[in-house]
Amino acid sequence: MSVIEAWVFVFIAAAVGLYIMYSFSVEAALISAGSLLLYGFVYTPLKKVNSIAVLVGAIPGALPCLIGWVAGFGHGEVHANWIGGWILFGIQFLWQFPHFWAIAWVAHKDYSMAGFKLLRSNEGPTKFTALQAILYSIIMVPVGLLPYLNNMSGIVSLWIVLGCNLYMVYVSVMLFLKMDVKAARMVMFSSYFYLMLVFLSLYADKA
Repeated sequence: MSVIEAWVFVFIAAAVGLYIMYSFSVEAALISAGSLLLYGFVYTPLKKVNSIAVLVGAIPGALPCLIGWVAGFGHGEVHANWIGGWILFGIQFLWQFPHFWAIAWVAHKDYSMAGFKLLRSNEGPTKFTALQAILYSIIMVPVGLLPYLNNMSGIVSLWIVLGCNLYMVYVSVMLFLKMDVKAARMVMFSSYFYLMLVFLSLYADKA
């Protein structure tokens, strides 16, 4: 695919996607446009500049949760009804840090060869990387209680989400203790199942 072909594809896909979002609500379309711009023109080029790209990229990475929630309400709904969307945004926003740092750990050599600076240290994976995975996993625990406390879901999903969050803390701690690719891969694969189990349980047990 040439550069021109890529630009044409991106423009068409963006236009169609934004039109679909607009058919649900103006707000959903505006958030989608902001997510598109932040991901494509800030996060992506920033990956070759500084590891702060991980933080920046986590925002558009979590916005689909808010976009879907806002689109579900339709045109003209007040922002007070968006609290559930912001809670789901918070869950996915925090999840991305242990998830992405585990990927960056496993694929560090490939990322370095491509010029991507996605870890905080130039030395590659360090104890500090693992410590951050633990920190964000711990923060995920109280945030995971919010769907239940906000009457979005029931007691069954509360325990499922709590169990998933505590397991993410566990595998992140094991990464800190072992400091190897095998432990990083465990965090990575656990994060895949985490998102699926958490969101499916919240959906199945919705209030």
